[in-house]
Amino acid sequence: MTWSDPIVDEVRRARDAYAARFNYDLRAIYRDLKDREKRGGRNIVSYAENETPPNQVVYPPAPAMPVSQGSNAHADKLSQLDPTPSP
Repeated sequence: MTWSDPIVDEVRRARDAYAARFNYDLRAIYRDLKDREKRGGRNIVSYAENETPPNQVVYPPAPAMPVSQGSNAHADKLSQLDPTPSP
C-alpha cells in the first residue's frame, strides 16, 4: 500500500500536463518559462555579478596534513592557526 496525498497528486498531474504540452522537451519548457517570466511584468533580480566564477576557490584550502601525524594532528594544526590561547 502506498501513501497518497491529494495535493501532491494534483501538482504532479499539472506538472505532467504542462510537460506534455512541450512533448517533455526540457529546452522548450525552459523557453516557455523564460517567456512567461518576461511577460509577467515583475522585476527579476540577478545576482550573477556577485557570484564566484566556476572553479574559483573563494578561500584557499588549509594545507593537507600527513596521515602519519596521528589523531591529535588536527587539533595541533588548529592551535597553530589560532593566535588566541586555548583555556
